[in-house]
Amino acid sequence: MKHIVVLSGAGISAESGIKTFRDADGLWEGHDVMEVATPEGFAANPELVLNFYNQRRAQLNTVTPNKAHIGLAELEKDFKVSIITQNVDDLHERAGSTDVTHLHGELLKARSTFNETDIKTWKTDLNLGDLCKQGYQMRPHIVWFGEDVPMMDKAIKICETADVLIIVGTSMQVYPAASLMHYVPENTNTYFIDPKPNMASSKNITVIAEPATVGVLKLTNILKEA
Repeated sequence: MKHIVVLSGAGISAESGIKTFRDADGLWEGHDVMEVATPEGFAANPELVLNFYNQRRAQLNTVTPNKAHIGLAELEKDFKVSIITQNVDDLHERAGSTDVTHLHGELLKARSTFNETDIKTWKTDLNLGDLCKQGYQMRPHIVWFGEDVPMMDKAIKICETADVLIIVGTSMQVYPAASLMHYVPENTNTYFIDPKPNMASSKNITVIAEPATVGVLKLTNILKEA
């Protein structure tokens, strides 16, 4: 069974109504990202940061997976599929995908500020005073700017076993995630789905210049015929 590796980003969830990470003005939901997505921001104003992610978590409960999420999940009928996502939502899982690696953390989890391996499922508001077993404040299980990406080594190993690579919803401009496409075996068939692609089709790269929902449907038809 061929192994398909999917690299997904904000563009795939945008069609479900989740705003992409940064708007053109560099703000995220009206906030400077340095205020709400850095360890320094959390140290300076933890209540602001917790409230920000509480709002994101509440918003996540109002949206559903779209045809792109569902189409990728349905590929599991015919292929081994591993999804490596930069997204912190759970829409891939809700669509039915069973092998999802979150590079930048998960919105529906929280972890101890003392012990980063103390991670809990967290679907309600996270507030000041919510403590781990050792008495330290819990924080969103999100990889903030300036922090290591702990799932990166696992993601690299997954990419090294790819027979087919699909890139969808990400321009592959944010590092270290952007480097992952260079770890797939040489000459791996690669499909890049983006309405405004920043790469061109070549020997091994097929560009599908469509939004994720349209592009994934086109791609599934291509893969079925291959």
